[in-house]
Amino acid sequence: MDALITAAGRALTLGDPLGALNRVSLREDPPALALRGVAMAQLGEFATARSLLRRAGRVFGAREPVARARCLVAAAEIALVLRDLNEAMDALDRAQPALARHGDRVNAAHAGYLQARCLLVIGRLDEAEARLSRLDIQALPLASRAGALLVAAGIAMRRIKAKPARTALDRAATAAHEAGIPALVAEVEVARRALHAPGAMLSMQGESRPLQLETIEALIASNALIVDALRHRLRLGDQVVSLAGRPTLFALLRALAEAWPGDAARETLLRKAFDARFVDESHRARLRVEIGRLRSEIGPLAAVVATERGFILQPLGTEGVAILAPLHEQEHADVLALLADGEAWSSSALALALDVSPRTVLRAIETLAVAGKIDALGHGRARRWILRQAPGFPTGLLLSTLLPAR
Repeated sequence: MDALITAAGRALTLGDPLGALNRVSLREDPPALALRGVAMAQLGEFATARSLLRRAGRVFGAREPVARARCLVAAAEIALVLRDLNEAMDALDRAQPALARHGDRVNAAHAGYLQARCLLVIGRLDEAEARLSRLDIQALPLASRAGALLVAAGIAMRRIKAKPARTALDRAATAAHEAGIPALVAEVEVARRALHAPGAMLSMQGESRPLQLETIEALIASNALIVDALRHRLRLGDQVVSLAGRPTLFALLRALAEAWPGDAARETLLRKAFDARFVDESHRARLRVEIGRLRSEIGPLAAVVATERGFILQPLGTEGVAILAPLHEQEHADVLALLADGEAWSSSALALALDVSPRTVLRAIETLAVAGKIDALGHGRARRWILRQAPGFPTGLLLSTLLPAR
């Protein structure tokens, strides 16, 4: 590489895209095109960045596989920010082995970190953790190292493990400060605030209060029977009964937990589980069937006993019954939770992250758009959705370390 290419690459690693453009903005050779694409991406000009990176990749061609793979990784990172998750994962699956095969440890590790980040976004925590465990973090530049540690913290937070999350965030903060990139430091601070912010609402014997991650972890470790409305499951210590995909059974379970230590009336159960406006013998028969199914599912953790006016939940040898619920319960809260990261999501990416059909997501989007809770950007296949009044700036980690070379 010549001196200008080297200086432009160094400027990008320091988070200075304008400095990089000052050196290569008038050049048309493939390394300059790639660096211009990275710089434009850092400035938020994603369409221009994609065009430049594709041009660079075509010019590099098959004769320069390493440089071409680096362009693929850069394009994949843009796709990740734009929430084109399928495109991002496909590009990374092609680029990472090529980089590793040709001995580019730095960018191969960077591609591996981006794969873990994609998997975290769509909630595949086991795969994301496995990807991180195979990652040579010491091979990463400081900015990407901070990003990988943020992914590790995100996995720990989703698994409700406060201490590993705090440790990863402390290490990420150290790497971010050493990298000297203000946007990266700010992103770590945002993650730290998320760690200490309330994460769920606890309801117990008619009283409700918000809980932080550490308190949720302590509650799970206690001897309480926990009805987890965030994941639709019943938990007692290490024993877990999942009712995901069984909405009627979970609605009955939650109604029984809300009434505990008393019993829940049959009319209340029918209204909450079946949305029944009146009660007749067919409703009562259906309720008996569903209660029987619920007894079968949760038998190792609790019993459901009939009373004169309804049914009562009887936990087996615990300190009580607690309900963990989202902080704000509303229709299509799962879609709003994904959009709360401030990024613009495509409907296909939302469907992938939620593991539901595209048609289900489109119905939710239409409802939220009519209610004025989300806004659309673009048209056709380029349409994206954002949370109304949420900032739409790109992540501070975007393309901070890739250095294309001939």
